[in-house]
Amino acid sequence: MIEALLTERQKKLRDEVRELVKWVPKQLLLDMDADKVRYPREYVVEAARRNLLGLRFSKEFGGRGLQWIDEIVALEEIGVLGASLTCLYSLVSIVGEAVHVFGTKGQKRKYLEPLIKGEIFCAEALTEPRGGSDFFGTTTTARKEGNSYILNGQKRFVVGAEGADIFLVYAKTCEDSPGKSLSAFIVERDMGVEAKYLYGLMGTRGGGAGRLIFNNTRVPVENLLFDENKAADIFYQMMIPERMTTAAGAIGLSRAALEIASRYSNKRKAFDRKIREFQAVSFKIADSITKLDAARGLVYGAATAVDKMGCTGYTRRLVSEAKKFATDSAWEIVNNAMQVMGGIGYTNIYPIERILRDVRLMMIWTGTNEIMNLIIQHEYFKEVFEYDVGVRNVEDDAPESYAEDEKIYE
Repeated sequence: MIEALLTERQKKLRDEVRELVKWVPKQLLLDMDADKVRYPREYVVEAARRNLLGLRFSKEFGGRGLQWIDEIVALEEIGVLGASLTCLYSLVSIVGEAVHVFGTKGQKRKYLEPLIKGEIFCAEALTEPRGGSDFFGTTTTARKEGNSYILNGQKRFVVGAEGADIFLVYAKTCEDSPGKSLSAFIVERDMGVEAKYLYGLMGTRGGGAGRLIFNNTRVPVENLLFDENKAADIFYQMMIPERMTTAAGAIGLSRAALEIASRYSNKRKAFDRKIREFQAVSFKIADSITKLDAARGLVYGAATAVDKMGCTGYTRRLVSEAKKFATDSAWEIVNNAMQVMGGIGYTNIYPIERILRDVRLMMIWTGTNEIMNLIIQHEYFKEVFEYDVGVRNVEDDAPESYAEDEKIYE
């Protein structure tokens, strides 16, 4: 479906990314999953060498000046490598978004440009031990002292904690209302950041996910991003790259599982027939194809909306829908793939079991899918209640719509 919508430029970009994907050594994937490699710097460096990082950012700072729809094309291809490499690839897009949109020119020169070149590495420090979805419940503090801020607190589940040189950190700078109490900082590792604990993860391994500790970490005032107490603006903007990259990566990951299972079903025989000739198998493939294309349509549509409209309540709804539907669908598609393959799919003869472990996290990170539901319904209700100008009132199209006495609401 999407093939018919791609421009020649996008097809060329897709082919470039496919070459990068083919370059990735099989052994790297195996070593990451075995926790032998905890941060594959060479992969990020290679992506930078091919000018495939920071695609949406200005050419002035090393990007290609492309749009979200282009980046989604790239991310779907990256997604077949698994969740860790997709996330590490996406971090430049995620952290870079904050610097590109809210940073000073000096911050862009110092941090964004070398990120895109693969000279330094980044991570986002958002989640805390006492709070996941409750972003505004942040307990990490930043106290201004002369020309510095003193940071104290912890962040956890930070992908890239092991190998990143800089961190985008949110901290409380006042005790005002939640939306006006947080600030964002670019914190360099050698400013006194400690990565104390690396997690034993069920899947999505090798990305260096760990806990960061800030113990009187001194950060120069020039590393404040945007303005003090204005991190809510950054956070809402950041939800777009966080969730769009997850959604697009989930498409690639589930596509890979579906292709493996489809090829297997054309080779495997039972009762003297290829198993794809059995309806129980072929209908699972059909359901998976439909879910994959539906997810693609929603993700590509959300990307187009963001390109045209920017960060609004409407686009936040679409992005939340895309993240929720793409990851929920990926879980179903991968499970279908394992069911089609039977017992062999549960072994390490095929990568389906690793893909299943990877995709499970995608329904949790960058905002759980329950939080996506919260955003979706909230923004939709606002739209419905305001959507009454120039629109036919279909509520009146009932035979007795005039019977107001029957319309009792309390």
